[in-house]
Amino acid sequence: MKNIWIIFKRELRAYFDAPIAYVVITAFLLVTGWFFTTNFFVVAQADLRVIFGIIPFIFLFFTPAITMRLISEERKTGTMELLVTMPISDAAVIVGKYLAALALLSASVLPTIIYAISVAMLGDIDGGAAIAGYLGLIFMGAAYLAIGTFGSSLTDSQVIAFIVSFFLVFVFFLLDKILFILPNWLVTPVEYLSIERHFQNISRGVIDSRDVIYYLSMIGLFLFLAARSLAARRWR
Repeated sequence: MKNIWIIFKRELRAYFDAPIAYVVITAFLLVTGWFFTTNFFVVAQADLRVIFGIIPFIFLFFTPAITMRLISEERKTGTMELLVTMPISDAAVIVGKYLAALALLSASVLPTIIYAISVAMLGDIDGGAAIAGYLGLIFMGAAYLAIGTFGSSLTDSQVIAFIVSFFLVFVFFLLDKILFILPNWLVTPVEYLSIERHFQNISRGVIDSRDVIYYLSMIGLFLFLAARSLAARRWR
């Protein structure tokens, strides 16, 4: 845990010492704010459905942008070779970097709570559904970040890491949208693998253990794959 904490602090400091954290957070808030205010002033409707509808789509680009530098930049600059010579396991490196990315994503989502406060001030709001919706967003973002961490571990190029990560998260994003073209025997397993379908379940206000287990399993699987990829590339 001590090594994970060291890596976490190092990576989080790297985000905020450079413009990346401020650019990412600002861009995220501008996009979500535009959709919320447009829905409020143009449609004259104050609710969180537009936020919970647009953020999963924004995550498709947002999460690969956060994770593309996690491992690939270390390899390109040569600092990964220095890092792996220290008494720190591959798993600790991956988890520490992943948690820093998750902290940045959470810092981006957290200010959007002002939209929920605005809705509560202007009308009725289902507090339970709002809390569950934000919890679902964090779970979804955390799963996408784990996939992006794996994508970053596969290459030395940040551009390629972004493309690979975007492709992977886009595939999981599309799964529940292609069910109508699948044979009946494939519908259930493919639907279960859909990241957004589990988010939709949680955002309705019902936190089912099956959805939580799914997200934790996805996070664990892709972080494990990232650690194995890092270990394999170390010995090449």
